[in-house]
Amino acid sequence: DLKSVSGLSGGDAKKLYERIIIGNTLSCETMAKAAASALAVTEVNASMGKIVAAPTAGSSGVIPGALITVARKFGKSDDDMTRALFTASGIGIIIAKNATLSGAEGGCQAEVGSASAMAAAALVELMEGTPEQCLTAASFAIMNLLGLVCDPVAGLVEIPCEKRNALGALNAMICADFAIAGMDSVIPFDEVVEALYKVGKAIPYALRETAEGGLAKTPTGIRLKKEIFEKVERGD
Repeated sequence: DLKSVSGLSGGDAKKLYERIIIGNTLSCETMAKAAASALAVTEVNASMGKIVAAPTAGSSGVIPGALITVARKFGKSDDDMTRALFTASGIGIIIAKNATLSGAEGGCQAEVGSASAMAAAALVELMEGTPEQCLTAASFAIMNLLGLVCDPVAGLVEIPCEKRNALGALNAMICADFAIAGMDSVIPFDEVVEALYKVGKAIPYALRETAEGGLAKTPTGIRLKKEIFEKVERGD
């Protein structure tokens, strides 16, 4: 039950998990657990805890949220997890070399979108899918999040970043199911990555991690930023 340094976030992972225990979540238990796990990682990050920035700190909840939850459900081994993580790394390398993983350069689609693609491919590997299915799942994941902007309130990786990590984990899970079921993304992964890069370049500067647009510039977003920085100046 962690609280962030800014006070903007914290405790939501616990709230969701408590609802899972009660047993009346609208989503299935597996998806709710994945969302709670993704939130937990981002809350540790926001509270200055230690996380693995895979592929970035701002999207660090996506892969563990999806992968660990599914691995536990199906009783997968550490070796299975290792292979899945290597697959995720391969997808991440392709994106990094041909597009970007940076929200400042390509918007949230480049951070949570890339993380979701990595997680989707990893899940297919975990479930013993084919390499082609891994790429298909990654394609679906990016396609679903293409154009997602980066508009952090007060410039902090909390609102709306933490909930988008949960979304990225759930997106990865359904995209893995799409691919394993035999669905075709139609657009090849390489072309999807190229589209990611071009869309990122087209996203306005105000919506690329500058906190100059979107939710960051709502009246509430502006007020929260003012309050946070006033606290810093006072040394609170």
